[in-house]
Amino acid sequence: MSVELYRDAQHACLMFTDLGHESDQAVQSNQFLIINNGTGAIIDPGGNLAYNELYLGVTSHFPLSQLSAIVASHADPDIIASLDRWMTSTSSATLYISKIWDRFAPHFCKRGKTDGRIVGIPDQGMRIPLGTSELIALPAHFLHAEGNFQFYDPISKILFSGDLGASFGAGLDMRAPITSLMPHLPRMEAFHRRYMVSNKVLRYWARMVKPLDIRLMVPQHGAPLAGAAIGEFIDWVQTLACGVDLMNEQHYSLPAR
Repeated sequence: MSVELYRDAQHACLMFTDLGHESDQAVQSNQFLIINNGTGAIIDPGGNLAYNELYLGVTSHFPLSQLSAIVASHADPDIIASLDRWMTSTSSATLYISKIWDRFAPHFCKRGKTDGRIVGIPDQGMRIPLGTSELIALPAHFLHAEGNFQFYDPISKILFSGDLGASFGAGLDMRAPITSLMPHLPRMEAFHRRYMVSNKVLRYWARMVKPLDIRLMVPQHGAPLAGAAIGEFIDWVQTLACGVDLMNEQHYSLPAR
């Protein structure tokens, strides 16, 4: 299923969701296509389960020869396990991924497929060219990966937030953004408490994104956030105890026989 998140005469943002997830054995994930003036970028292309349907979805909008970038928030398999197939089906698209992961990403591919085609994003982030515009890679380290980035599109004002803001559960309508956070928290809280590393980095993240003009916050799992829910989410995570905040010595003991 594809969802049009934004479109004007020169720029479009599309979300693809539930590709290849006919059963509950694999985590639901979203993939994204950004097009600017005939040039495209895929954000978090996903694993092999998603590849065939995403390939058909992308090529229905423009030729793969015009795909300039594959952009990865981090190196989990649901993010880039299909990398080998994308390196094969495109001749020159560049993978942008944290410099922490740029030497790990080739392990998803056959030898030589990524030679000269990976740019390691520095810890402070960078601006990734796209047509006549750009995507802004924003540091989101330890949310949840050691080298982790989110991507802000200044034209559509969409923050592609990776695992932050993710939600899970039956009955989610990906076409209907969440506009009130409280009723949605039961789908989010357990994941964020376990997968986000600490409240300290959540506070740093919140301080960074508050000045941004965010129309939609779109995670890699679950439904987008819009309107009041964006500010409510930022306020919520600023006070969330998670990850190492919740650990104690009982979590580091030998298993019982």
